[in-house]
Amino acid sequence: MQSRFTLRQLQYLVAVSRLGSIVAAADHLSVSPSSVSSSITQLEAELGLALFVRKHASGMATTQAGQQLTQAAYRALESAKAVSELANLLRSTVQGELNVGCLLTFAQIVLPRLRRAYTETYPDVRFRQFQLHQAGLIDGLRDASLDVALTYDLAIPTDMEFVELAVLPPFAILPENHPLALRDSITINELADSPLVLLDLPLSSAYFLSLFEQAGFRPNVVERTQDMAVVHSLVGNGFGFSIANTRPDFSTAPDGKPLRFVPLEDNLKPMRMGLLCPTWGFQPPTIRAFSDVCTALLDNAAIAGITVKRRTT
Repeated sequence: MQSRFTLRQLQYLVAVSRLGSIVAAADHLSVSPSSVSSSITQLEAELGLALFVRKHASGMATTQAGQQLTQAAYRALESAKAVSELANLLRSTVQGELNVGCLLTFAQIVLPRLRRAYTETYPDVRFRQFQLHQAGLIDGLRDASLDVALTYDLAIPTDMEFVELAVLPPFAILPENHPLALRDSITINELADSPLVLLDLPLSSAYFLSLFEQAGFRPNVVERTQDMAVVHSLVGNGFGFSIANTRPDFSTAPDGKPLRFVPLEDNLKPMRMGLLCPTWGFQPPTIRAFSDVCTALLDNAAIAGITVKRRTT
């Protein structure tokens, strides 16, 4: 049968054994003698052993079994103290391991820069990164293989907390020879007759198509792909235009074809980039520090390819 006792009972056991008196132990621990006496009696009953011999004139004499258990109790108390001290350290020190997930759509633009800034500031953290779709990020957070995820506010479940970092307006990706390529901005309606190359990732594609619904027409989707680099190359080779909320820090497709990135007007719904975590209520220092690094870099426009729409108050 498994014994049940508390750390407080072990603390009382050690104090009485060392001081030889319930009154002296109670005074040392700043508790009442009755509390110590009751605790020792309960502990003896639970263990099925006599730990002390009560002597009215000379106090408490520790039995042989009590001496052995006192030594074990002291070691247990020291171990418990070490656990508490470690917990305090972990609450106040940015160290250990941080597993960060990032949405595939913008991982290549955002995550390496954030990782470099974070690991230079907190070298004692073992940083691991994972690029996944939204469903994979949510699964990873739920099974604790991920500590935090950088993503868009797409279909956020109720057991997750999303903390907004940036508001990203949409823009058109056009080939160099498109009639609208040299404009400072365009409306989405001006693209009604142009073929669309759709980034066909889960949830993201629904967002992009919703922009056309907001404008009142259905786009002519001529190609779908889940790879943003392929989107860029198809657009660069004149197969159509596309829409995105982040862009690389250069104006060419992977095959060298020039691209133009033109902001869209009409106050279209933006994407909101942020951090996703389970709703635990408490976040360890590693995650809080990562949030601070993300906020600092995005606020200072230190990540190329991210055009943040400033919120008005």
